[in-house]
Amino acid sequence: MRKSKVRPKRINISPAAFILLGFGLAILVGSLILTLPFCSAEGTFTPYIDALFTATTSVCVTGLVTVSTAYHWSIFGQVVILLLIQLGGMGVVAVLILFLLVLRKRIGMKSRILIQQSYSLDTMKGVVWFLIRIIRGMIIVELVGFICYLPVFCRQFGPAGIWKSLFLSVSAFCNAGMDILGDVSLAPYAGNYWINGVTMALIVLGGLGFMVWWEVLDLIKKWFRSRNNPDNPVVLRMSLHAKIVLSSTCVLILSGMLVTLLTDYHNPLTLGKMDFSRKCLAALFQSVTTRTAGFYTIPQTGLSDSASLASMVLMFIGGSPGGTAGGIKTMTAVILLAAILSETEGREEVVLFKRAISSEYVRKALTIVGFSFCIWLFFTFLLCGVEGKDFMQLSYETVSAIGTVGLSKDVTPMLSSAGKLIIICLMYAGRVGPVTFAAAFLTRDKKDMMVHYADENVFLG
Repeated sequence: MRKSKVRPKRINISPAAFILLGFGLAILVGSLILTLPFCSAEGTFTPYIDALFTATTSVCVTGLVTVSTAYHWSIFGQVVILLLIQLGGMGVVAVLILFLLVLRKRIGMKSRILIQQSYSLDTMKGVVWFLIRIIRGMIIVELVGFICYLPVFCRQFGPAGIWKSLFLSVSAFCNAGMDILGDVSLAPYAGNYWINGVTMALIVLGGLGFMVWWEVLDLIKKWFRSRNNPDNPVVLRMSLHAKIVLSSTCVLILSGMLVTLLTDYHNPLTLGKMDFSRKCLAALFQSVTTRTAGFYTIPQTGLSDSASLASMVLMFIGGSPGGTAGGIKTMTAVILLAAILSETEGREEVVLFKRAISSEYVRKALTIVGFSFCIWLFFTFLLCGVEGKDFMQLSYETVSAIGTVGLSKDVTPMLSSAGKLIIICLMYAGRVGPVTFAAAFLTRDKKDMMVHYADENVFLG
């Protein structure tokens, strides 16, 4: 009698769990490499907690560091960090698909679903081509940034300026906030309009989201075509997503700049000793960098409490969906604000730019904000109990970590091992997303989801 072959049971991993495990594996491998002697400038073993922290802040494109990126690590160690930053900026899904494309492997349905969910796309149509465009676009923008930095850094550092320019370009575009220029970030270039301008452009481009990139480029192409062919006019129409992202980005950057100027205009520790034009430049850079970039031109320890609070709000919101930035995202903040305004006005629909927003997106926005705030609150409570330092300093640190920003009031290097682990968890949760983090562990019973319960009134307010 012929025995039937027993097929091994396939393990089905949800997209959320895959993203979670992918980032975790990258951090683990990176930390093991960074702890080795040839990764440090002195040729000695790096304590594993610092190697783990550095790998996490690199993959999670945050920028908080416990050891100097410029002086502690060897060139090889810095190359490892840069590769981890690039991996974190692209995302583990993009790197996996790129690897499969290089090997000329077929991109199956599961891989396409991963791409769709990783970049919050509405459809699976053309997702592989979308990913190829992302990778190509990232390389082009990073190369342009690299070329723009070269004249300044090669004049200052000689041949070493080539490596410093490349590192800063990749780090700025990926919103990582790490540099190898020294221990004071971009503070020596606070009055350099070229370095500030190039860095802010890279930060904003990385934080806008790739979908907005292509839409704006397509609109520009259509506009040029309509100019060359006036007999066949083209209707230029921007999607609701792009309108919300571009308008909210402009509003947040300008409002952050104005708040910093108003609160710290006479502050001798930040803007007080600068002339008016440099004050405006530094305030603008502070507002842009809080979009999860992590570089600074003015010391964060010197910020007034008002400016610190404004920066924390901007860090919590972060960039836009589908880009390299972190935070709850501009789209989430705008939808939730619109829902609040609609409720106060008595509207039955949430309306933005004369378009109704589905209640599904409102619930998602509320979930993201709720999860993020609860995680921040819980880990801030833990960090305050472990470290016992100033509340504003620790709150600034935790918001920066969960928003994957990288700005700090000089707290990070002084953290205990327990404090470092808390920040590592926050950076990890912030990069994969609190909802993705929860979805990887929470299981839902489909039968229970089909049950509809009776309504009953409750009292609010």
